[in-house]
Amino acid sequence: MMQFYSAMKTSTLAISLFAVVCAAVIAVTQVTTKDQIAKNEREQRAKALYEIVPKSTIDNDLLEDTIEVIAPELQGNEQPATVYLARKGGIVKTVILPLVAPDGYSGNIHIIAGINADGSVAGVRVLAHKETPGLGDKVDTKKSDWIFSFDGLSKTSKDDDRWAVKKDGGQFDQFTGATITPRAVVNAVSRGVDYFTENRTVLLQQTNEQTAEVAK
Repeated sequence: MMQFYSAMKTSTLAISLFAVVCAAVIAVTQVTTKDQIAKNEREQRAKALYEIVPKSTIDNDLLEDTIEVIAPELQGNEQPATVYLARKGGIVKTVILPLVAPDGYSGNIHIIAGINADGSVAGVRVLAHKETPGLGDKVDTKKSDWIFSFDGLSKTSKDDDRWAVKKDGGQFDQFTGATITPRAVVNAVSRGVDYFTENRTVLLQQTNEQTAEVAK
């Protein structure tokens, strides 16, 4: 009987030890995976930012020179949004805004749009989307050059009717068999340009030490 209880005790300890080891391995894996995901996202963001504003044209670190704003018209919510400032000689030359198009065919489309000090578009990139492969995914630079159609454009007014897909009377091409996705992106970037115009003074007067209090 004593041998039976001893064996049971040993077995219980072994199982407990195994459970502790498994839990530790899972915890370490989760932390490592989380860190790797964060690193990958940072690298992807940096790549997109510097495609809009090349490193050779500025003298600051885009990932570090940021301000936080509350702008529901950009993100669709009241959560703080990170705005990136591109400087040359300490002067803000381009503001890169984070945008969310909530009306994509398959859900939210996450975008960044660079707006130059003169109100023209420096560039636009889609960071994440779930649009249909072969159709809506043409917003991705790996699939087509459509996203470059924003480069250098500006708006004459908030109601500039050129800022729409051609099906709606505007200047932007839609995709064959897919109008919803480009329409959503055009509308989001248009809102971004309007936001910059309305908050131009505050955004362009930011110094490295300031935190923006941008109007909603």
